[in-house]
Amino acid sequence: MTGSPAYCRPAAYRAFVRELDAAQSPLGLFRAASAIALHARPDASIDADCAVVQKLADAVCSRVRSRSDQALLAHLHDVLFEVAGFRGNTTDFYNPANSYLTDVLRSRRGIPISLTLVYRTIASLVGLRVEGVNAPGHFLAAVTVHEGVGEHSLFVDAFHGGALLNEHETIELISGATGRQERATPATLAIASPTDWLLRSLRNLQGVFAHRGQLRDQLAMQELQAALE
Repeated sequence: MTGSPAYCRPAAYRAFVRELDAAQSPLGLFRAASAIALHARPDASIDADCAVVQKLADAVCSRVRSRSDQALLAHLHDVLFEVAGFRGNTTDFYNPANSYLTDVLRSRRGIPISLTLVYRTIASLVGLRVEGVNAPGHFLAAVTVHEGVGEHSLFVDAFHGGALLNEHETIELISGATGRQERATPATLAIASPTDWLLRSLRNLQGVFAHRGQLRDQLAMQELQAALE
């Protein structure tokens, strides 16, 4: 899409397009996703959101005495889910604020994809390798943990307080979310690309706005999606 958007707040549109260039990195993706909120929150700041996740990462690092992945993961979960209290918003799930990172960082409440993005960004800042899992019905994180000369992956459900899951438990969770029996296939447990993250976030918002009858906001998210695609 070229020119000025017809529905999206121009400053939000420009910021989103600008941040896409660096979206391959965890922090770059966070910045691009943060820009989405500028449509509804013109006073929000991408840099301020980044400062919040950096402060949380610093809190994790200040606790760590061992640089092992296990120690980093334990302190990450303690800071994010016990001290800061990040959780899924189960009482107002379809509120668009659950997709706006500036709101999620303030309220500590969100939907699976927004909470997973916060989790992944902070995890990357403390030195952990985390990817998004673009599962049907429920977005998750996969964290790689090194042990000795080997490594293994754990699935993390940021929506349910950072629950650590094995593959079987993850498939059970996804099956419950979709209402059908899922299997552990590459499609079910697909690693999310930066485009996947942003598309799913924008489509979630389009669905929310369509349900709420907010046509102009729905069209604004479609304009951001067109810029992404």
